[in-house]
Amino acid sequence: MRPPRLDQLDELDRNLVALLQANARESVANLARQLDVARTTVIARIARLEKTNVIAGYSVRLGQDVLDASMHAYVGIIIAPKFGADVLKKLNRMPEVQLLCAVSGEFDYVAWLRADSPDRLNDLLDQIGGLAGVERTTTSIILARKIDRGMGV
Repeated sequence: MRPPRLDQLDELDRNLVALLQANARESVANLARQLDVARTTVIARIARLEKTNVIAGYSVRLGQDVLDASMHAYVGIIIAPKFGADVLKKLNRMPEVQLLCAVSGEFDYVAWLRADSPDRLNDLLDQIGGLAGVERTTTSIILARKIDRGMGV
């Protein structure tokens, strides 16, 4: 069973999810106070959101200055027709591919890469560009995060 989309949740659930996205460690008492509901309501809502997989988990997000000296880059990838599944399998085998999204627009996929050095990033880009079915890539190296709402990448 698929979890409901955010736009299918009621206002209280959407507000609760937004507060938890900002700080998943916020106390139930503070959440209840901010939402103007009882603590038991917050507990029940969180339990239901977890059970229905609206909330799929919690994680630790390291600060930018704490991370190793790795480099991050977005890569837009254009794929020849009928090669999507093969390219997806090969990208899935590359541990440096942190996130891969099918997108609309100019690219078929956008990948978020994490490499431990400029040389490794260059090698990855060569590997991706050399995959059968990859017609073109466009890379943007991340210089700094200006807004980070913890999307997990």
